[in-house]
Amino acid sequence: MQPRHRTGPPPQLRNETTALTSFHLKSYLERWRREVNQALRRSLPADGGSDGIIAAMNHSLHAGGKRLRPILCIAACESVGGRGEDSLPACCALEMVHTYSLIHDDLPAMDDDRLRRGRPTCHVVFGEATAILAGDALLTKAFGLLADHALSQPPEKQPIWLRTIRHLARAAGCRGMIEGQMQDIHSEGRRLKMEQLERLHRLKTGALIRAAVSMGAEIGMATRQEFVALNTYAEKVGLAFQVQDDILNIEGDPGKLGKNVGTDLERGKNTYPALIGLEAAKARAVDLVTEALRALSIFDTKTAPLRAIAEYVIARNC
Repeated sequence: MQPRHRTGPPPQLRNETTALTSFHLKSYLERWRREVNQALRRSLPADGGSDGIIAAMNHSLHAGGKRLRPILCIAACESVGGRGEDSLPACCALEMVHTYSLIHDDLPAMDDDRLRRGRPTCHVVFGEATAILAGDALLTKAFGLLADHALSQPPEKQPIWLRTIRHLARAAGCRGMIEGQMQDIHSEGRRLKMEQLERLHRLKTGALIRAAVSMGAEIGMATRQEFVALNTYAEKVGLAFQVQDDILNIEGDPGKLGKNVGTDLERGKNTYPALIGLEAAKARAVDLVTEALRALSIFDTKTAPLRAIAEYVIARNC
């Protein structure tokens, strides 16, 4: 029998996760990570482009990573009876948008990081101008990919894909991820209240996670009740993901994370541990995952991947 991906849920979650004993998250993540990577290579071949722009895009796009957002999209689609394979175009678009955001986030004008996913950041290898353009190109490619797929569908399915485009655009735009990034920049050096911090992270980190789940739900043709429950799940998981990121920036292993730690404190960033303490932050992460799992109570066993991913979000060390 293949070992489980995690050593076991925190004590507070054990009653919520007893139904997962026959589900193996590691094999699920590995299978879909491989499928997403193959789809990304088909969507953005290594050759072509001018002056190295494709090489710069691929440098960051294929630098590794958990592919968590695409896999959340797949799991959400499956949870409402859809086929995971049908969501692969959305998965590619999500990962392109996520990668573009990382390229820009690493720039000297932003967080000035020189290491991402265990390799030099895009601007370190290709220069700032090319990195900016590579991020722009990935963002544009994501929406072109979705539009092309929508136009290839029968007329009755095209509205589904138009809604997926809308979910992604809203999450990535000036009332989503971009606004969250701006709030993060403006909050450096000043102490936020908890509600301000959570709003910031609902936008900066949570918006794209919610979009991933919403896009999967659309493709799987979720009912209104299912959509609402999945949105609640995604909101809680998105916040839990950020709480764990904040914790790992303090006590994580740079070799496993593929990036430097201690940077939040150096930059005066608002984090959960800085605001409420490390142990309280860990408890907050557990509470959020518990709430996420409860949001899935209306579903049957097809939500096993979503449940396991929620648990994994706060058990991960990278």
